[in-house]
Amino acid sequence: MFDVAKIRDDFPILRQTAHGKPLVYLDNAATTQKPRAVIDRLVRYYETENANIHRGVYELSQRATAAYELAREKVARFLNAPQSPEVIFTRGSTEGINLVASSFGRAFLKAGDEIILSAMEHHSNIVPWQLAAEQSGAKIRVIPMNDAGELSLDEFERLLNPRTKIVSVVHVSNSLGSVNDVKRISELAHRVGAKVLVDGAQWAAHHPTDVQKFGCDFYVFSGHKLFGPTGIGALWGRSELLEQMPPYHGGGDMIESVTFEKTTYAALPNKFEAGTPDIAGAIGLGAAIDYLQSIGFESFESHEAALLDHATKLLKEIPGVRLIGTARKRGGVVSFVIEDPFIASLDVGTKLDHQGIAVRTGHHCCQPVMERMGVPATIRASVALYNTINEVEFFAGAVRKIVEDERAKKPKQLAVAPSRSALAFPEPAAASPRAAAEELADLFDALEDWTDRYQYIISLGEKLPFMPPELKTDANRVRGCMSTVHLFARRKPGTEDGVDFLADSDAEIVRGLIAILEKVFAGQSAQEVLAFDIEGFFKRLGLEDNLSMGRRNGLASMIQRIRAYASAICSTVPARRDCVPPKAEVSRN
Repeated sequence: MFDVAKIRDDFPILRQTAHGKPLVYLDNAATTQKPRAVIDRLVRYYETENANIHRGVYELSQRATAAYELAREKVARFLNAPQSPEVIFTRGSTEGINLVASSFGRAFLKAGDEIILSAMEHHSNIVPWQLAAEQSGAKIRVIPMNDAGELSLDEFERLLNPRTKIVSVVHVSNSLGSVNDVKRISELAHRVGAKVLVDGAQWAAHHPTDVQKFGCDFYVFSGHKLFGPTGIGALWGRSELLEQMPPYHGGGDMIESVTFEKTTYAALPNKFEAGTPDIAGAIGLGAAIDYLQSIGFESFESHEAALLDHATKLLKEIPGVRLIGTARKRGGVVSFVIEDPFIASLDVGTKLDHQGIAVRTGHHCCQPVMERMGVPATIRASVALYNTINEVEFFAGAVRKIVEDERAKKPKQLAVAPSRSALAFPEPAAASPRAAAEELADLFDALEDWTDRYQYIISLGEKLPFMPPELKTDANRVRGCMSTVHLFARRKPGTEDGVDFLADSDAEIVRGLIAILEKVFAGQSAQEVLAFDIEGFFKRLGLEDNLSMGRRNGLASMIQRIRAYASAICSTVPARRDCVPPKAEVSRN
């Protein structure tokens, strides 16, 4: 019997609370928590073994080198690699894919060749191949998937031809949970002489990995998804391919000899490990592998499968919830949206966080997947060996309550949409951005905690001026947001450089942030908009610990868009053409 309570005791972070509630951590596809064995091993390295490796003749360096190379041997055994020099330490799956795309591309790709990816790839298994294709003149082909999130291997077989040089596919989709038959994919690709890279980031922590059984040519995984440290991972590659590939980075420890005329490179694996590596990270990764193998995959695979099945069943029973990704073979990921009543994924994630539940929302670095499934974003819960049935039930119960609470709200009476010629732009809230900001700051000071401030932000969003559908165009879409955001701006009529703008979002928390931006900036002069420190103002409101200025809510992207419009208006006013913010702040999305 798998004793999950005993396992949980190994993870100190799971004992804490979030917003006063017991932490329910269901974002394991993003990163896993670390057991005490890994934490202690990292501390022991820095306390007793810290030294640079490979080149020191003194005892401390020899001990550090031995520990680092022992970690490589552990990884090789973990992957069932034929030999340990075929294991290259990287910063993670992303760097492993970049290494292969760059180095394999330089060695083997030429104009007219083809690279095959799948429709469910993470951006880190798309962009590096796009770069390789641009540099070589190769073309990218894509394996389609069905509505359940399953690849069509029949279509894949039809895509294969003598021009196919490499196939790069994910083992388990991070956004859908779909498990791909990488052994069959490798067999089909090898028939036309193509090589195969498998992204094992979501597989390696949950199932045994056997690169010889899979039949692939390259395999990558990340340590931080395997209960190990961040910033470390590994690439396994067949030695005959790695030996033909040029180095990815140049520097110390990857050379045999250097002159100004010529450099010869070290043997594997050093050829691909330039400079001082993440020694502690590799040793910590070795400790994580030791920990997993001491438990045994066979003891917790069925536990994780039961968690996934139960979560799927409970979510299916909630009216208005639609699962995204229903493949017959799935890993520990369940993604969904709430469609009736519609609730933006970002809002669901925020409400779950208030209950101490950590899930991931957004496109999960898989925008092509979201487009294929017809949704802008999903809510994703992902399990690991330390999660419990009670946690899954608490999570599903919280989702059900969110839906029921939204459904219980009185239907809102939508105003009649004004014509475009009669748009109602918000008027200035005060004489200047600074004055408007001071009024808002006084209101926020009266609110005691984040819960009160969150509710106030939501109430502001409910009063947001109406934005007509005809203004919600692709040109007005604010990119980089985890919700759907549109923003339209113009010069305020009757002014030399006044800034008018309307914006809207499908997420209520983002609508509230838009309302704050409108109160500070709407109708103000472009010069004052550019001069005002809006980032400092949001920090002054005490929101920096709860609202990301980056991807999570798109606030930074909206600020950039407003500043870009203000800068464009300024440039048309002769006396004010120099009132532009720093270049990094005016980039258009």
